[in-house]
Amino acid sequence: MSPPTTENTVRGEIAWTMRDLYQRLDLSPGANEQQIKSAVARCPNSALRQDATSVLAVEAHRETYDALHTTLSDIGCLRARLGLTHGAHWQGDVANDFSMPPDNAISRHDELVDRVSHAVSLYNRWRRLRGPWLIVAVFTVGAGIGLALGFALSLGLSMR
Repeated sequence: MSPPTTENTVRGEIAWTMRDLYQRLDLSPGANEQQIKSAVARCPNSALRQDATSVLAVEAHRETYDALHTTLSDIGCLRARLGLTHGAHWQGDVANDFSMPPDNAISRHDELVDRVSHAVSLYNRWRRLRGPWLIVAVFTVGAGIGLALGFALSLGLSMR
């Protein structure tokens, strides 16, 4: 079986990048054999045609590919949910085949960042107002103690 990939040699190692054949051939994963043959026939890219023929035309190869395709699509959805998308220079590249645009739902990370930012702004506001309120509180407590002592002394002196 020839995998639906592009082979790259990096430092003597072979790296494989799986293509999304369904996306590149504009097919749904549930496409029948006739739809696949038609899509492969109109494909202008000879390497993609060869990969699609060797993978999607053989039932055992297609089942293995479909299992991997489902897993990689799920990972692409997870990455989109977390806001992890490729930069503009990756768009249209084989490495971006299973990536999806981020959805509008707020990610857990963004939610936590918002909560921490709110807490920091409250703390900063408290620090800014702490000085004047501290002076008012000390004066109020001092005045209260002074009044209480004055009242106690006046009661003590008047009882004699």
